[in-house]
Amino acid sequence: MPKILVIGSSNTDMVVRADRLPRPGETVLGGTFFMNPGGKGANQAVAAARLGGQVAFVCKTGDDLFGSEARRLFREEGIDTSHLLTDPSAPSGVALITVDRQAENCIVVAPGANANLTPDDLRRAASAFEQADIVLLQLEIPMETVEQAALTACATGKRVVLNPAPAAAIPARLLAALDLITPNETEAEAITGIRIADRRTADEAARRLAATGAKQVVITLGAQGALVYEAGQSRIVEGYPVRAVDTTAAGDVFNGALVVALAEGKPLEEAARFACKAAAISVTHPGAQGSIPTRAEVEAFDR
Repeated sequence: MPKILVIGSSNTDMVVRADRLPRPGETVLGGTFFMNPGGKGANQAVAAARLGGQVAFVCKTGDDLFGSEARRLFREEGIDTSHLLTDPSAPSGVALITVDRQAENCIVVAPGANANLTPDDLRRAASAFEQADIVLLQLEIPMETVEQAALTACATGKRVVLNPAPAAAIPARLLAALDLITPNETEAEAITGIRIADRRTADEAARRLAATGAKQVVITLGAQGALVYEAGQSRIVEGYPVRAVDTTAAGDVFNGALVVALAEGKPLEEAARFACKAAAISVTHPGAQGSIPTRAEVEAFDR
């Protein structure tokens, strides 16, 4: 079983479904509310565990009900929680999400204890780096912690994957430590300055990302699938047509699935195809972690 180390955020998602997203200053009535576990790091850890990975997760929660519930749910998923940290001075992270009838969403995150995960915390998780086959990172924790995690993983010969979400400028030293970077169109534009409007501009953005140091690039394109770039060549992995209900965690499911397939030794294009299937299934269900499919569901998807 491939060993995956995920380092990132854990949030509680508070979701309101409405006919449409409100404009600034507007109140929209008629929504329904539910609460789910979430956070990019947590979503990706759960996805990797359900899809066949042996997962260790490093994160920091508050000493509160949300933090306790997150730990319980991680254990139920079979995730190694021995490196989870509690911050008594900050609440657990919370994400406020609005989803419209077209399954599009807008999200505001209050990071709470996630913002206090430090490089020193990672040094206490040295054994997790040693045991991992691949390390998966995102940007809902401090950039200095992400950079330290990538450098540590690189120094120990581990494959390093960064999902650069939410969009942010990426330090050159971090980019140089990456084996793979997996932005969506918005994140790729934030890093490269290239607005992705078609295959040509997606290819141009991928080439620019590769020139900054990342050895491989996957740019996710929503329902259109993903562009895969390696060894100077790009290819489109087609998406799978489904009736979308909620796209909230699709990118997280994609990344969790991708690293499992890569750790199993699959080539990048094949791994991206597996990840596209998992993400397609996830958008047909509401919520974040509640939408994540199992390995059996993905393998049976296109039969």
